[in-house]
Amino acid sequence: MTERKEFRDLAPPEEAHEAIASLSLTPPPESVPLDDARGRVLAERVDATIDVPGFDRASMDGYAVRARDTFGADEADPEVLTLVGTVHAGEDPDVEVEPGTCAEISTGAVLPPGADAVVMVERTDDLGGEIAIRKAVAPGDSVMLAGADIAAGSRALGPGTRLTPREIGLLSALGVDEVPVCGTPTVGIVSTGDELVRPGDDLDPSRGEIYDVNSQTIAAGVAEAGGEPVLYPHAGDDYEEMERLLREAADECDLVLSSGSTSASAVDVIYRVIEERGDLLLHGVAVKPGKPMLVGRLDSSAATGTGQSAYVGLPGYPVSALTIFRTFVAPAIRRAAGLPEPRTATLTGEFAVRERYSEGRLRLMPVGVLEREDADLPLVYPVDKGSGATTSLVEADGVVEVHPDTEYIAAGERVEVTLFSPDVRVPRLLGVGEDDPLLSRLLDRVDAPRYLPVGSREGLRRLRDGVPDVAVVSGPTGREVETEQLGAWTREWGLVVSDPLDGLDSLVDDDVRFVNRDRAAGLRSTFDAALDELATERGESRAALADRIDGYDLTVKAHESPARAVLAGKADAGLGLRATAESLGLDFVSLGHERVVVHAAPDRSDKPAVSELVDALADSADELTALPGYDVP
Repeated sequence: MTERKEFRDLAPPEEAHEAIASLSLTPPPESVPLDDARGRVLAERVDATIDVPGFDRASMDGYAVRARDTFGADEADPEVLTLVGTVHAGEDPDVEVEPGTCAEISTGAVLPPGADAVVMVERTDDLGGEIAIRKAVAPGDSVMLAGADIAAGSRALGPGTRLTPREIGLLSALGVDEVPVCGTPTVGIVSTGDELVRPGDDLDPSRGEIYDVNSQTIAAGVAEAGGEPVLYPHAGDDYEEMERLLREAADECDLVLSSGSTSASAVDVIYRVIEERGDLLLHGVAVKPGKPMLVGRLDSSAATGTGQSAYVGLPGYPVSALTIFRTFVAPAIRRAAGLPEPRTATLTGEFAVRERYSEGRLRLMPVGVLEREDADLPLVYPVDKGSGATTSLVEADGVVEVHPDTEYIAAGERVEVTLFSPDVRVPRLLGVGEDDPLLSRLLDRVDAPRYLPVGSREGLRRLRDGVPDVAVVSGPTGREVETEQLGAWTREWGLVVSDPLDGLDSLVDDDVRFVNRDRAAGLRSTFDAALDELATERGESRAALADRIDGYDLTVKAHESPARAVLAGKADAGLGLRATAESLGLDFVSLGHERVVVHAAPDRSDKPAVSELVDALADSADELTALPGYDVP
């Protein structure tokens, strides 16, 4: 029997930071061509070896003169000088400016011998072989002297400078073609789990297979932090294969990251690999999400004997993995690459609802932010579908740190949000409620919307609590909420089938495999109301009819999911819409039409983004025509 590893004493976050800081993952400096230097960090000082510019040059078009020859010149009494030639940029002057003479000169051209100033062409008149100077100039006027930009021997750029287009321009002016930069830490990424499949490969959900989210997510995070990600094949859950891949990555990389197989489960064995083939410094950190975290050093393979590589084991759930990476690992990669910590964007907002906690761990709670027209502070609401829900990564705007001793956050309490980046753009419109294909098209016409398909009942509850701007509702909800109706449409609903059925009677009386919608969906409420009517006609209870439907309690969340189960041969019928059936090439048994209503919070109906949704709905004739079974009420 495999021994189960238990989490007994979770390390505080500070100890996890210290453990990672103790690892060596800084590569040696390197020299790269200037063409490849953008975004890199200088490893050492660069001094100018030449003057820039390397000669006295004209800074505008005009005439090179001896300044003393212009003294006293003005519009009323110009000085007249003899023109002795022309000097163009990029050529060696073949004229000399002697007393009483001048030379025509282009911007950037070498100042000819004898000249010490330039008179702009707008302050002169060409008299045919002679030039009337209508303005006096002083020595150095309109001239950039040699070394005026930067002089030979000067400190041009210091170590730690990140090379942007501005610095690249200076290095180009100095003639530098090879740049000494900090090395880029290579980070090997190994995802574990027999259930994982690379995006793009065939997926078999019947075997419990899922697409590998963490490899690509963490690789993007590594690149953003200044590292070079290296993806390795999936390790599965086999000890020997896991050991082989991890040690191969240790041979080739400065840091090895794994995701999954870090928890206390008997099948999560990666900590055993680290214990037996390296040094395990830490197992478990008092953070939510992300408790199952490993920190250590990993021996390279015996074949090369190149020593040890830094190692961090991330949790398997995507939200946990990315949270731990951003909090603990990304700063270490930036330090190793010589990059500064990025600008931190924070904002203060009011928490929307009462949120209980009291779990004794630092909680990094994903939250969404919603700007409000009628309030000084934005609204902050929790986005927590669990660590395994990848949509939490894009539905949240940042995190709120909840102290381990916190019992709850009160509705209306001020909280500080650390945004995921300074570039985060919070939504202008927050909608919740029913999942609907017409709504998806309408939202495309609104600038920066966010929509959470939580179902009609939950949508109305959240609208009552004052969180979203709008809620989209269908079917009987049993809830009375003070709202303003912005618009509505109808949609034909029924059974999406592979072969024709006789409606609800076949569903109840025949051997039909059925897939239902979850109880949060308004379409489910409409279906249950129809089942009530049939029960009344038959003199039975709805519960009795539901018991005879094979799959009544087999529920799915999204509006297309029942139809896709039918398409895959997993069911004979699914609750759905005519529009869905026709889009997937399936038959449809109509059971009626359902009204879908867009509700707005009374105090937000004038919000500009809400108005954009209203305008989209008013101009939705093309979308209604394109969706079979849809119409205005």
